[in-house]
Amino acid sequence: MAAGLLLKMVGLCVWALFWLGGTATVSTTAFAGGDAVVVDARSAVAETDNDFVCATLDWWPPDKCDYGTCSWGRATLLTMNLSNKILLNAVKAFSPLKLRLGGSLQDMLIYDTGDSHQPCTPFVKNTSAIFGFSQGCLPLDRWDELNAFFQKSGAKIIFGLNALNGRVPMPDGSLGGPWNYTNAASFIRYTVNKGYDIHGWELGNELSGSGVGARIDADQYAADVITLKHIIDSTYQSNPTKPLVLAPGGFFDAAWFTELVSKTKPSQMDVITHHIYNLGPGVDDHLIEKILDPSYLDGEASIFSNLQGILKFAGTSTVAWVGEAGGAYNSGHHLVTDAFVFSFWYLDQLGMSSKYDTKSYCRQTLVGGNYGLLNTTTFEPNPDYYSALLWHRLMGTKVLSTTFNGTNKIRAYAHCARKSEGITLLLINLSGNDTNHIYVTSEGAQTQSARTESRRFGHIPGLGEAAEVTREEYHLTPKDGNLQSQRVLLNGNVLVTDANGDIPKLEPVQVEGTQPITVGPYSIVFAHIPSFYAPACR
Repeated sequence: MAAGLLLKMVGLCVWALFWLGGTATVSTTAFAGGDAVVVDARSAVAETDNDFVCATLDWWPPDKCDYGTCSWGRATLLTMNLSNKILLNAVKAFSPLKLRLGGSLQDMLIYDTGDSHQPCTPFVKNTSAIFGFSQGCLPLDRWDELNAFFQKSGAKIIFGLNALNGRVPMPDGSLGGPWNYTNAASFIRYTVNKGYDIHGWELGNELSGSGVGARIDADQYAADVITLKHIIDSTYQSNPTKPLVLAPGGFFDAAWFTELVSKTKPSQMDVITHHIYNLGPGVDDHLIEKILDPSYLDGEASIFSNLQGILKFAGTSTVAWVGEAGGAYNSGHHLVTDAFVFSFWYLDQLGMSSKYDTKSYCRQTLVGGNYGLLNTTTFEPNPDYYSALLWHRLMGTKVLSTTFNGTNKIRAYAHCARKSEGITLLLINLSGNDTNHIYVTSEGAQTQSARTESRRFGHIPGLGEAAEVTREEYHLTPKDGNLQSQRVLLNGNVLVTDANGDIPKLEPVQVEGTQPITVGPYSIVFAHIPSFYAPACR
């Protein structure tokens, strides 16, 4: 017992000396061979929206199939059971969750406002049509039902509008001519007259660059975005706040995006949105290998960086979002994109994108396909749902520069803590063999006044009560150690909804602050460190 007390006091002395010593970058040898995450908390490197986590809902009908599997069922906007308790509670748990309504069929969807003079018929399979389906229609009574659910759940809605109305084929294979906005404008007016709260209107889906199924030149797209801006300004002129204008909801193409930003600056377009399916097709047998490969994960950083640069130097108020990200296209891959292993990719994407000033990140999907946060038929949360909820509750808006000095199998991200003192650290272990014991250190010297202030507010552990400083840890692991499990353990306890469909409480374990963070093989750790001195977080 005496030896244990002595060891504890030595650890406290090392930590106190570290915080008081001015220069806070410490060699790992000071910590008995442990690795170190170095966090620079003097200033933030980027900032996200408070409701950074976003999810999508799609229009696909039940007979949407990929590779012989029909994975959507009735879990889409036109058919899903809006009275399901788990669905309601899953959305309410975020308070709020952004929901982006859109997808491939949004540019073939008309709205039953009476102006189109067409019957309101559902999507029907048609192999000669784009994406294999005929034009479909959104009945206004279904729009009313959806908005009743959105209001009850507290969701913030982004609606993707049909951008192909009125287009004509051009000699270069693109679609040209101005957007026929009649039906969309009528639908927006109906929405306003009903008092439905829409956070943003997005124009089109995957029509940028070379497009998916169809493409529109950036010059014409910019003109159409400006038209949408005018419609919103006039329709919402009596409202104290106006919805955001978003575009293009497509894959990043540097020249195309640059032109769109240039021709809508400084303030015609609030958000530029891009999509991410960097793992390839859902049928790929090597998805897990890609997810566990640090160099493959790093590949997406260039897109975030390039878009950040375009916005920075354009002289625009436009900000960047990831508008849709399912990782593997064509509905994902069952027991990969809806299993524990996908949290490695998903949380790494959240961490990486936030470093490059991405304001929101919309996961494909909330429910539907093989990449839903919720199970397509039962709505029971998949592992990524809990990963998203922990991020939302623990990671604040201010992003901190973070480096790890050990193996590249550890991915490390830090933010100011949400609604709390200190920082929250996210650690992802892509190795199935190694357990890492990681210390957290601070980069940069503190002034004497800063050190005095930190002592006054109890940020530096010392003797007495401060010696008992602790941190909160949330360890995520797959059930039975199976990466392809659709059940996740939090600190060793399986997470599952109760008989009332309530989302389980996400309880941390308390850990003595002088101890390293233990990151087991194939695990994810969120660590809230309230005692970490972080001037950026005030």
